[in-house]
Amino acid sequence: MQFLRSAYERFAALIHELIKFGLVGAIAFVIDFGGTNLLRFGVGLGPLSSKVFATIVAASFAYMGNRFWTYRHREQSGLAREYVLFFVLNGIGLLPPLLTIGFVTYSLGLHDALSYNIAQFVGIGLGTLFRFWSYKKWVFLAAPQLAEEIVEGAGARPHPEVKAQVDPLATR
Repeated sequence: MQFLRSAYERFAALIHELIKFGLVGAIAFVIDFGGTNLLRFGVGLGPLSSKVFATIVAASFAYMGNRFWTYRHREQSGLAREYVLFFVLNGIGLLPPLLTIGFVTYSLGLHDALSYNIAQFVGIGLGTLFRFWSYKKWVFLAAPQLAEEIVEGAGARPHPEVKAQVDPLATR
């Protein structure tokens, strides 16, 4: 039982970040997936342009949700810097869905909604893995660990809020 407790304490910040990231991502997914389908099949835009436009809207929502909720405890390195970097990384994260949609639509010649949505779903899954890793690494930087090191060096126990802000898996 002590092992589970210590494992939870060590990874509590990461677990909470994953849950928040997942909730923001779920809403952004609905915006992205639903918006893409609306633009593709409702408005009649092309398969790739509808994905790009819906992703821009969803990414804007995701940035705000992640900056001001998921990673609000992390160091802020400037809204403009974060926003630009966030969108560059989202552009890279957009490549898997565009590649899968393009392959299914243009290489396989499948133009139906089911094939389109399966390709979109697979691509979003691959892009999400990249985005979670890259946001933590370059956009929403880990909180400084100096405060915890000073407190522990003095032989005192760190305050729970300071401890919770330290990411145990952060690498720089």
